[in-house]
Amino acid sequence: MAHQRTLSTVETTKEPHSVSLKVLRLSRPSFSYRFGLPSTESPGLPEIPREAGLGYPSADVNNDFILTPLLTLPPAFGLAYVGETFSCTFCANNELSLEDKSKSVNSVRIIGEIQTPTKTAPLELEPPEGDAKGSPLGPGKSLQKVVKHELVEEGNHTLAVTVTYSETALAQGEGGISQAIGSKVRTFRKLYQFLAQPCIVIRTKAGELPPSKLEDEKGKNTSGPSLLRYILEAQLENVGEGPVLLDSVTLITRPPLKATSLNWDVPSPGGPKEAPLIHPRDITQVAFLIEQQTGVIEGLDDLLKEHREGRALVGRLGVVWRGAMGDMGTLTTNWLGSKRR
Repeated sequence: MAHQRTLSTVETTKEPHSVSLKVLRLSRPSFSYRFGLPSTESPGLPEIPREAGLGYPSADVNNDFILTPLLTLPPAFGLAYVGETFSCTFCANNELSLEDKSKSVNSVRIIGEIQTPTKTAPLELEPPEGDAKGSPLGPGKSLQKVVKHELVEEGNHTLAVTVTYSETALAQGEGGISQAIGSKVRTFRKLYQFLAQPCIVIRTKAGELPPSKLEDEKGKNTSGPSLLRYILEAQLENVGEGPVLLDSVTLITRPPLKATSLNWDVPSPGGPKEAPLIHPRDITQVAFLIEQQTGVIEGLDDLLKEHREGRALVGRLGVVWRGAMGDMGTLTTNWLGSKRR
């Protein structure tokens, strides 16, 4: 998990807790690599099969392809990117041994919240918290909760997890039956820090185009008002550590404007083109044509006012991508304004 900052308790007692907490990040695995032995072409040396250097030898080995069908779990916490879903599991474990008949644990409850650079928000745990009052947690058992949170801000994030449980003291009664002689509620809290950093950096530039004239049924320009037109260009840079595949890039407009994509998803006679694969530090460019729709009155007054002021809001750019193992990320910009020609 991420770096654990501090451990604090609400109690004054120094007695060790009967419940421990483990926080583990849930991440997709990756394909493992295999490297065969180099070829020995020196005279007098025996030829060693390349398969001998593989962890799982196979008769069908492609020497030019190092990926295997085996999956590898992440060895560390890894990187957290803005736009992706951060998932982790909280595990509250009963550390009492089976031989310890002096106390029992019940009513275990886990509460989580996340502190971002601008706010603190509670986390929804899955499965939802039920009526845990009186529910025992046997020795060696654990209570697990899963949390998912959309990362929308850059910077340091703090995951705060609070565990509350009831600890009951037991005494052996007649017939060897344990009886409760007292109970107390115990609480402890742990904080974990991690850094959310960008995966895709978006740079945009919007400008005006010469307005288009309305045409009549014969295709001739009319003397009516011209229709406003704009162009939006954007650069998408991969600043992460792995390649990403662009799933979609869209421009969300408001009436009376309509956006037309000028990118790989434009219909063509040869069929749709493949979505761009952006390697680390690579840049791809996209563009959109924004035009005023004929006969649409909604939002026209606001558009004309913004146009006269020299900065019309043309839309919001939305980017959806997938990582190497299918992890999805999304980013949406603020409203983008055009500049006067």
